[in-house]
Amino acid sequence: MRRTLQAAMGLLCCTSLASAVDFGDPVRLTANGKAIRVESPGYAFPCFGDVDGDGKKELLVGQFSGGKIKVYNHLGENKFAEGYWLQVDGKPAEVPGVW
Repeated sequence: MRRTLQAAMGLLCCTSLASAVDFGDPVRLTANGKAIRVESPGYAFPCFGDVDGDGKKELLVGQFSGGKIKVYNHLGENKFAEGYWLQVDGKPAEVPGVW
């Protein structure tokens, strides 16, 4: 599972270095029929990556509060399954910050 956390962190770091792109209109993403939201204070860095190795990209949403990462399995057409915390050794992984 440690490798999964390292892969997720690599995705988060690498996507911040990507070149400028054109974005379409915003779309409210849902998980299990409810809007995907982040914990207070609301800072997040969403990206996509194949965390579980099944060939499908999950939505990864980093949470500012506690440095946790929520994973949403992609169901297609901007819909996602209910999120779960990325885990290491059976506990939610925490990415230490510099704040």
